[in-house]
Amino acid sequence: MTRRPPDPIYSAAIGAGRALFGAWRLKRRATGLEHIPRTGGAVFAMTHFGYLEFALVEWQTWLHTRRRVRFMATKRAFDKPVVGWLLRGMKHIEVDMAAGASAYAEAVAALRRGEVIGVFPEAGVSASFTVRDLKSGAVRLAAEAGVPIVPVAVWGGQRLLAKNRKIRLRDRIGVEVDFAYGSPILVSPDDAVPEKLAELKSELQRLTDTLQTGYRQDGTGQWWQPRHLGGTAPTPEEAAAADAERDRRRAEKAASAGG
Repeated sequence: MTRRPPDPIYSAAIGAGRALFGAWRLKRRATGLEHIPRTGGAVFAMTHFGYLEFALVEWQTWLHTRRRVRFMATKRAFDKPVVGWLLRGMKHIEVDMAAGASAYAEAVAALRRGEVIGVFPEAGVSASFTVRDLKSGAVRLAAEAGVPIVPVAVWGGQRLLAKNRKIRLRDRIGVEVDFAYGSPILVSPDDAVPEKLAELKSELQRLTDTLQTGYRQDGTGQWWQPRHLGGTAPTPEEAAAADAERDRRRAEKAASAGG
């Protein structure tokens, strides 16, 4: 196994995560672990159904390969006093949505150094628990850095920390969290970005469908199950309308503050 340089803050965070997930007695299953590269750069393009996928994917990846994933996170997260300190100490990448060029360049440089960069190509949590339309960043990063995209689906993590949902501690105990790492998608600068995005979205949805149908805990009538599988989550159309309304309110608030 490749010897990696010391990374004390990241190592401490991994230890804390393992202790937390152990205390919750999470039941972990994973497929496609052979697709995690042992060395070299890669873009992990992940589904986003809850707020802990970044920690869960890092946990599973580290257990299998001892590799660290550097995540691209919003400036809003970096602006929080303790969280921001941790994110910087773990060498995650700050993304200012209004001016993302520097974050993009930093991510490309990290990929070329052989790092694994984690991104959420949906650019937000999907409350419908289906894969939304993707932004182009993951494809563009992989093409420019000359590295593969590894699609990663996570199912069950939304039951631990989710959008617009207060989850009781006892409901986190014994939750099953399943992972599926897909075959690497190779991208070159000559490839059409829309076609590669469609390929990536199709693969993420395929992996998600497989995890959802094979999930061993019954989601019938549950908030964390998509509507088409018998759950009570909003439909993709309902979730999109709610997101649009939220964005409208944020824009009004920002305009009011600026005025």
